[in-house]
Amino acid sequence: MSEASNLEVLEYGEVRISDDVVGTIANIAATEIQGVNGLSGGIAGELVEIFGKKNLTKGVKVNTDEKTVEIDLNIIVDFGIKIPEVAWEIQEAVKRSVESMTGLAVKVVNVHVVGINLKEEKPAATV
Repeated sequence: MSEASNLEVLEYGEVRISDDVVGTIANIAATEIQGVNGLSGGIAGELVEIFGKKNLTKGVKVNTDEKTVEIDLNIIVDFGIKIPEVAWEIQEAVKRSVESMTGLAVKVVNVHVVGINLKEEKPAATV
């Protein structure tokens, strides 16, 4: 469980990718899936956002080894969607994005549904 993953040793040094970078990529890939309302980072993540700092790793836990990564996502889904289908799409999108952008092999993408967003019905406009 290292803070940064050693990607490649080059002639002049080495390239390291921070767990936060992998977490940000995973967050963006997951939130682009239809039916995902957002990711939940718990109380600490919510406090950070109250003070105005956008936390792009909210709801994402990343464990890296030398060339592999394990990702856990805590998601909030919209009411009425098929959770298994959305979870599968999230796993595929996150795996594809992280592997293509970092070169790391994704061992596992665990999706934890921690909440459901109930859409509020908007009152009909009167003429």
